[in-house]
Amino acid sequence: MRVFVTGARGFVGQVLLPRLGEAGHTAIALPPGADITDETALAQAVSEARPDAVIHLAALSSVAKSHGDPSSVFRANFLGSLFVLRACEAHAPEARILLVGSGQQYGTAPPDAEPFTESDSMQPGSPYAVTKSAADLLGAEFAARGLDVLRLRPFNHTGPGQPSLMVAPNFAKQIAAIEAGQQEPLMSVGNLESRRDFLHVKDVVEAYLSLLDPAVPAGAYNICSGRGARMEEILDTLLTLSSADPKIEVSPRYFRPTDMAVGSYAKLHDACGWEPRISLEQTLEEVLNYFRQHIAS
Repeated sequence: MRVFVTGARGFVGQVLLPRLGEAGHTAIALPPGADITDETALAQAVSEARPDAVIHLAALSSVAKSHGDPSSVFRANFLGSLFVLRACEAHAPEARILLVGSGQQYGTAPPDAEPFTESDSMQPGSPYAVTKSAADLLGAEFAARGLDVLRLRPFNHTGPGQPSLMVAPNFAKQIAAIEAGQQEPLMSVGNLESRRDFLHVKDVVEAYLSLLDPAVPAGAYNICSGRGARMEEILDTLLTLSSADPKIEVSPRYFRPTDMAVGSYAKLHDACGWEPRISLEQTLEEVLNYFRQHIAS
């Protein structure tokens, strides 16, 4: 299968491309430096690729930064998705399209709430989540017009190489710096009571590969672990893997109200048999070792 990938140089894309090759697919990346909001260039790239499938990863993914520059997030996440869908409609109308959104489209819920399912309403709580929700609705519109669109809603995923703007890499980077003597034994954290649904990026990539199968029905799919991990659990797990013994300081800069964002992957499992394979502890150990190696080099 010829698979056209946007955002191939990002965190997930760098894991996805080699895995596509291992699975026997021909991966075709949007050329480096290409602008996802350049509709003409994007249409030409799709036309030249002649893809059997498209995985649209390209996005601005920082929730925090989306509050400071919502117009850039709108252009990248909503207009970029619109232009991908238009290009496929014009030049690859038979292609399977994996439109990658976010579990953040659901917003958050009280700590004792049930995991989100695909039938729950979208309640986005940030400019980032708003743009992903809008792109999801756009994907549904193009599906109604005849395109083979799968609207994917991956929850938190991490792994080696993820930028330290995200919570698990941020904790791991601080711990690795303390171990190396590059940071005093003091960690700044946010609300440790909130619960989030974490996956290893490799499990997410395996879900994408499974969804390339045309036998899987189009529609919306959560990609998640189905389990809520408290931020305190994430921190404690990392600290048990380390000799560091820092003082923990809750910083107003990072603090958010206590909430939950956990999904159910039952629909995805029923459709293709996918389920998460890599434990949270292994995932966090790999993230911590990545920052140890990065600091040492």
